[in-house]
Amino acid sequence: MGSYNNFGYNRERSDTEKKRSSIELTNENYVKKAEDVINNLIAGKSKILTTSKIRKLLAMVSDMYTKAKRLKSNTLSSDWVSKIQYFKMHTIYEAGREPSVKKFVEEAQIIEQIDKIKADKDKLILFCLYMEALVAYRKYLGGKDE
Repeated sequence: MGSYNNFGYNRERSDTEKKRSSIELTNENYVKKAEDVINNLIAGKSKILTTSKIRKLLAMVSDMYTKAKRLKSNTLSSDWVSKIQYFKMHTIYEAGREPSVKKFVEEAQIIEQIDKIKADKDKLILFCLYMEALVAYRKYLGGKDE
């Protein structure tokens, strides 16, 4: 069965979308979930993305994390929601440019995780930690860049 994308028209879900279950992140499991994602990419013999391919994304996440930690309110302003949407758009663009980034984004459910943030500071911080864990396991388990 197809699904509706942001443009309102129907598209068929990929095999990856059909067979994977949703990743539910918590403060207790985000590191394990990141490890599982990278192990699945390696086990699936996917060309694993290079560190340089995710460096820009990680820089954006690190900046958001640092600034979000200083916020007093747990509800993010519309400016923050806009920054998160910009990050989502940038992630989609990078995934469209490079198949290994797309595979990584799909396996880690990056877009779905971004959508769960909405205007919740704690969810943003958890997402940022998850992204850092993904990069750490990519480096640890993925070996050297080719």
